Amino acid sequence: MATFGSVWAVLAVGHNLADHVIGQTDHQAEGKAAPSAAEVADGVSPRQGWGACLGHVAQYHLVMAVMLGLVWAVLPLQMSFTGLAAGLAVSIVTHAFFDRRWPVRWLLEHVGSKGFAELKAAGMNGMYLSDQALHQTALLASALLITLL
Repeated sequence: MATFGSVWAVLAVGHNLADHVIGQTDHQAEGKAAPSAAEVADGVSPRQGWGACLGHVAQYHLVMAVMLGLVWAVLPLQMSFTGLAAGLAVSIVTHAFFDRRWPVRWLLEHVGSKGFAELKAAGMNGMYLSDQALHQTALLASALLITLL
C-alpha cells in the first residue's frame, strides 16, 4: 500500500511538472493535435501532428522516469522493472492517444457533454479539464501496474 501511494504521488506530481513545465515545448503543445476532419478534407495529412505529439510524450516520460527513479533510490519501494515498464507503457500509449485531442472530443460528445467540449470561457476550458482527468485516470492504472507487477 505504501508503494502504491508513493508511486501515485510521484506520477501525479510528475504529470503536472512534465505536462505544464518541462515536458512540452510551445511547438509541441500547438502541433500535437490531429488535424480536424475539415482539414483532412482540404488535403492535410491525417498524420500531421504526430511528430510534435511523440516528442512531447518522450520528454514527458523522461521526466516521469527520472522522478520515479529518484524516489525509488531514496525510499524502500517494492517495485520491479517489469512493473515500471508496464506502467510507463500504458502511460505512453494513453498520453499520446489523448493528446491527439479528437478522442477527448469524441468521448465528451458521446457522453452528452458536447457543450463542455466547446467551453472556453471564464478561465474554464472543457477540453483541457477533460484531457487532464483522462491523463490522471490513466496514471492511476499505471500506478497499479507499477505496484502489482
